[in-house]
Amino acid sequence: MFTIGAAFVQRTTGFGFGIFIMTILPFILPSYGEATTLSGLLASVTSLIITVKYRRVIEWRKLLPILTVFLLASFLAIQVLSWMKGDTLKYILGITLIMSAVYFRLFADRIKVKPTLWMQAMLGTLSGIMGGLFGMQGPPAVLYFLAVSESKERYTALAQCYFLIGNCVMTTYRAQSGFFTQEVVTSWCYAVPAVFIGTYLGGLVFDKLSLPTLRKLVYWYIGISGIVAIVA
Repeated sequence: MFTIGAAFVQRTTGFGFGIFIMTILPFILPSYGEATTLSGLLASVTSLIITVKYRRVIEWRKLLPILTVFLLASFLAIQVLSWMKGDTLKYILGITLIMSAVYFRLFADRIKVKPTLWMQAMLGTLSGIMGGLFGMQGPPAVLYFLAVSESKERYTALAQCYFLIGNCVMTTYRAQSGFFTQEVVTSWCYAVPAVFIGTYLGGLVFDKLSLPTLRKLVYWYIGISGIVAIVA
């Protein structure tokens, strides 16, 4: 059910798979690193489907600078993840979820991002840190993609290609750190059908559903999940 919801959110809003599913994975997998690995692998399936669909409108010159910075930052973050304690990460995750919920609920429409190289470097670094530690690299990156995209199709193409490449590369980083385990592979096999279901359902409402309403519901849930992560 959580995987269907995560894929649905990703397909509908262009991001949010990791934010949604990481509210539950750290509590059901043996380690936090394995949770982020599984999240990235499942998100890659959704991103692959969407990237193939919108492959003709991907603008690589707008994608490569922020992607390059992200890959470096995420590598360093994953090295940190290998020696941090799970309890500490869950606490940090809770704070991150709450901050994400507050930001998107109250401030997302008020902040304008200029598509400069400096801005790409800053947002790519923040995205890499969040992706490497928490498997939720979306929020910083989508600010940039929204700012440089003339249509929602071009935004979706950029965002999903970014997530696809980023998650595939981060999986190799995590494998080197010992997080790509049999438990992850088995869970991925069970959850992939749910990814297809969620992606299909999200595609049905992509042109019809009010995205502001959907985002409000999702971020309220994220905020509550962040509180649960801290007090649990």
